[in-house]
Amino acid sequence: MKKSTIWAIAIIMGLSFLGLLYMQISYIEEIAKMKKEQFDESVKRSLYQASRNLEVNETSRYLEKDINDVERRAVTQDSLIINGLDGSIQQAHQFSVSADDGTFYSAFELKTFTTKPANVPKAMMMRTDKDQLSEATKSLQEVVRNRYVYQKALLDEVVYNILYTASEKPLNERVNFKMLDLDIRQELTNNGINIPYHFTVRTADGREVYRCPEYSEEGEESSYEEVLFRNDPQSKMGIVRLHFPDMSSYIFSSVRFMIPSVIFTLVLLITFLFTIAIIFRQKRYTEIKNDFINNMTHELKTPISSISLAAQMLNDESVPKSPAMMKHLGGVIGDESRRLRFLVEKVLQMSMFDRKTAAFKKKELDLNELLENTASTFSLRVEHTGGHIYTEIEAVDSAIYVDEVHFTNAITNLMDNAVKYRKPDEPLDLYIKTWNQGEHLCFSIRDTGQGIKKENVKKIFDKFYRVHTGNVHDVKGFGLGLAYVKKIINLHEGEIRCESELGKGTTFTITLPILKETT
Repeated sequence: MKKSTIWAIAIIMGLSFLGLLYMQISYIEEIAKMKKEQFDESVKRSLYQASRNLEVNETSRYLEKDINDVERRAVTQDSLIINGLDGSIQQAHQFSVSADDGTFYSAFELKTFTTKPANVPKAMMMRTDKDQLSEATKSLQEVVRNRYVYQKALLDEVVYNILYTASEKPLNERVNFKMLDLDIRQELTNNGINIPYHFTVRTADGREVYRCPEYSEEGEESSYEEVLFRNDPQSKMGIVRLHFPDMSSYIFSSVRFMIPSVIFTLVLLITFLFTIAIIFRQKRYTEIKNDFINNMTHELKTPISSISLAAQMLNDESVPKSPAMMKHLGGVIGDESRRLRFLVEKVLQMSMFDRKTAAFKKKELDLNELLENTASTFSLRVEHTGGHIYTEIEAVDSAIYVDEVHFTNAITNLMDNAVKYRKPDEPLDLYIKTWNQGEHLCFSIRDTGQGIKKENVKKIFDKFYRVHTGNVHDVKGFGLGLAYVKKIINLHEGEIRCESELGKGTTFTITLPILKETT
């Protein structure tokens, strides 16, 4: 599949996942916003009703107090009038309410009964008096029970008391804070809110007159306020302030069921991205594998061709078989066979390391001596380019416990790469340095060669990777050298780093633990 096709599919699927995730998050935000609006409306409605209840309760207290006072000031009068002309008797019952100054401002006259004793038998007269008295008593009780008559008569006085007496009292005397708390809790419950709340009451000028015992500052940034006694003068009003410490959890509870779907979508998106990354990695590995096969074919053709040519010359009877010729052909066959074996073993070594079947024969060596010996073997090749090898031995404790063959091969690979990738027609200089760093022994190999691009530095330790791609290379190889070096260093519990700048050179720094041979 073409890379452009993979990219197109990846972009379409990625945008689809992102769109789905955006829609889910938007839906969650919309639900939370709607829940918050409903919550705000319910709290405001509850506070308003609690405020109204407070005013109604105060009005009821004043009405009840005033009615009790009226009942105490009520006066009943019974009158008996005898008409001297016809001998009739008039009986009347009156109920009156007087003010503090003695003025009667409310009077209720009951039914007047008239009788003529001369025309009524004595027994009948006695019965009539009893009936009249009973009816009068019932009428009086009815008037007392119907309090609205008194309330209507005394409405002006009650309103005056509320406006000019109640509002003059301090706020903490007018408000029963426990009753206010119960009213708020009841109204919130009626509106479907059953979470803890804290409240304070303060005057219009900001003085706090009450704070609930368990008051907490948490969640105070989103508080609700309602005016108490809104019909009073502005300076006499009170303000109740309410806030909910767990409001965020309450709002979040309405969208909690959507969280798993968002998590699953994120998992799918991450899995998709991981899959796409694997696809591109596998595609890159396929390209590297094809590049490796092409390189290996070219590398193996040279020794095979040389061996085949030497064999043909040995079999060709027309070619004279002098001792010198036979020695030369034998040497060519031997050299090319060893080269062929080395190439095959290099591939097998990496396969063996992947299966973790490599066995080291470690022994104690001196790193300073090992580097100097390896540098001396490369001195001719470096001097042939017109350059030199410079050693700077600073490590005092230079003993290491390593496999001599593999570790020497790793160092040789680093120096060999420096020679291979030198600048054409320019001298190459190599700088080898050792030093101690805590419990570690460090050494570096720096060259003045071509250098490596920054984007390629992190890939150079990958198996089969080479900076030059395609079938044509300036230098032959499989791309296994640095992968082999990193594997050897890691198996010796060390670390290798590469720093390079294109056109200026490359530095490899290796850090190793100072190991001692154990018995």
